[in-house]
Amino acid sequence: MFQQVTKGIKISVRTQYEGNFLKNNVLHFAFKYTVRIENQTRDVVQLTKRHWKIMESNRRPQYVDGKGVIGQKPIIKSGEAHSYQSGCLLTSPIGAMKGYYTMVNFTSTEQFEVEIPLFKLFSPFALN
Repeated sequence: MFQQVTKGIKISVRTQYEGNFLKNNVLHFAFKYTVRIENQTRDVVQLTKRHWKIMESNRRPQYVDGKGVIGQKPIIKSGEAHSYQSGCLLTSPIGAMKGYYTMVNFTSTEQFEVEIPLFKLFSPFALN
């Protein structure tokens, strides 16, 4: 598990290799990741945006920006958490992701960024 705390928001990520398949005659490697966002502050926060940097061993990084996560903009009360699952397709058996969430503190109305720790994606057969 990969974890990081930024401004009282703890991000934990677990990854899982899901298999490979051909898509348009190109071999793809499927990965699932589960993210848990825990609010360790005294305030209510809302996740409004996400930014990902997706890195593969055989190509340039890709960047993904979007509103919320999996179609939601979760509101997380103090001491509570929000979890979700998503996935990633790579053309390499080894890669990594990192990024940040943009959040809003409901008490101060401050917008702030919470880092998502670098987490590795690898198929079991790619390990030495």
